[in-house]
Amino acid sequence: MNREALDKFFERGILALVLAILVFAPLAIGAVDPWEFLVVQGLTIGVSIFWLLRIWLGDKSKLLWPPVCWVALAFVIYAVARYLTADIEYVARQELIQILVIATLFFSVTTNLYRQEFSQIISFTVIALAMGISCFAVYQFATHHWNVWGFVGLYPGRATGTYISPNDFACFLEMILPLTLAYILVGRIKPLTRILLGYCALAIGAGIFTTFSRGGWVAAGIGVFALLIILVFSRHHRLPALFLLILLFGGGVFMGVKYLPHTAAFIQRSHNGGMQPGQIDLNLRRDLWTAAIQMWQDHFWLGVGPAHYNFRYPQYRTERMQFAPDRVHNDYLNLLADWGTVGGIIVAAGIIAFIAGLLQTRRHVRRADKTFGSGMSNRHAFFLGAGCGLLALAAHSAIDFNLHIPANAILGATLLALVSSNLRFATERFWLPFQWPARTAVAIFLLGGITYLGWQESRHVHEQIWLSRAELAPNFSPERAADLEKAFAVEPKNPQTAYDIGECYRVESFDGGKDFDALAQTATDWFSRGIQLNPFNPDNYFRCGMCLDWLGRHEEAEKLFWDAEARDPNSYFVAANFGWHYFQAGDYAAARAWCLRSQQLQWNENKIAAEYLELSEQRLLDQAEGKIIFPGF
Repeated sequence: MNREALDKFFERGILALVLAILVFAPLAIGAVDPWEFLVVQGLTIGVSIFWLLRIWLGDKSKLLWPPVCWVALAFVIYAVARYLTADIEYVARQELIQILVIATLFFSVTTNLYRQEFSQIISFTVIALAMGISCFAVYQFATHHWNVWGFVGLYPGRATGTYISPNDFACFLEMILPLTLAYILVGRIKPLTRILLGYCALAIGAGIFTTFSRGGWVAAGIGVFALLIILVFSRHHRLPALFLLILLFGGGVFMGVKYLPHTAAFIQRSHNGGMQPGQIDLNLRRDLWTAAIQMWQDHFWLGVGPAHYNFRYPQYRTERMQFAPDRVHNDYLNLLADWGTVGGIIVAAGIIAFIAGLLQTRRHVRRADKTFGSGMSNRHAFFLGAGCGLLALAAHSAIDFNLHIPANAILGATLLALVSSNLRFATERFWLPFQWPARTAVAIFLLGGITYLGWQESRHVHEQIWLSRAELAPNFSPERAADLEKAFAVEPKNPQTAYDIGECYRVESFDGGKDFDALAQTATDWFSRGIQLNPFNPDNYFRCGMCLDWLGRHEEAEKLFWDAEARDPNSYFVAANFGWHYFQAGDYAAARAWCLRSQQLQWNENKIAAEYLELSEQRLLDQAEGKIIFPGF
């Protein structure tokens, strides 16, 4: 096989693996769970291997490297540096791995899959995928079947497709809907293909509707509206675009007036913000945004650390926000909170470079309109559709954390890479000579990425095996503790595993037995490890304090409870356990005060505070009557 044939083989291999990732990730609940992302990571390693082989065995003599690639490379370098200085190493490493995976795919697509036929193959693949998942979403909505791959749906009344969250599913579809419409209106395709794409667009639109994601509706509307407004000013596409614009506007008004107000999901979202347990409405989003701004101001240049927002949030918690938010629910503020001003400047530079590239490229991709007379051009269709899809993603990211859903981030990065590669139509300046110095540099980058990601893949697989086995063992049992300890041996930087092991020993100690004191001390040791690995988690502090209370060391325990309270001053759970501590120590007035504080923060589903408030008040009555009381009983 000659070099040209080898080059084509490796190029097709990269395309096949990228398509596999683009299809698998959305089907696998967005690739948010560890096992699913490990598959994506493994496929990405495969992409890197094919690219590395193509560099040395193919006949590629030039490298396409638009300006946005330099910005992406700068962010990768910054991400590595920031990881090395992060407070919670394990969390920062998992975030770094995701960044490396997405960056590798972005560079691979930009430099290998820039040809128009590849853009079309990728486009039609994701359109067909979105249509299929949307049909499933409509089925969910019609039959009230909310389970996804065995997972119980958390959003009854709202379709999620193959995702867990309807908002994330809506984001996936909103990137693809403008692309579908662009091919229908602008693409140089056969009539049958245009009809099939029309059905796909209807299915995708229905899928977005059934999510009842208000952010998704607005973002999809922005993307479609931008596409149609652009086409209204094109003489070849003015009438179809204007007709579709009027049709969509009229249909939207009709649905909003006649149908939408009578749907259960809309009524629920309108009257109570759509809040099921653990969900976040717009008012709570403002609390999260305020906390993110405060974090950024407190850590202006470098931020709190990669993916650290959720772990630093307790210190900034408001009284009405009593659960872990995970992310900011605003990707831009999340960027500033986690990565600081430096990260914000790099990303802003990337946005500017991308927009500048769009403006420079637009008039060149439109040349095809004149070439084919009819104005139909697949190149122009992809350019407009993908660009408007990215606009929809950018709009939705202002109220959600879609860029932290791997499937959505990968699709966005792929569209961004393909659109950026269109700069080759405008200028030859971004074709770099690909001789041995450049080949060596790229090969070193790829070899390092393959080695690191492969090593991390192996570690994470082994860790997940033991964590999965622990999940199958009885709660807080010695068997579960043993499996967790094996997981910790594989990955000794995971603070959650240390905490879970400590909980196993603490619960076993609290069950009594002759060796309760040894078990309590072992639990204390594990909670102390958890504190070292993640000094911001209040749970490790008060659980350690509970063990000391159990051993009768109340003064030592009190310091740890105050440490927990300092890290999460507005947590009902910390306050309830503080009340438990004072009850054990025999200070029933203080126990009552902390339990009342806990109930003020969370009046329902607060069993600890309710139980120990009643016990504390009874002890205070007993004391007033002169009865003898033994602390802790």
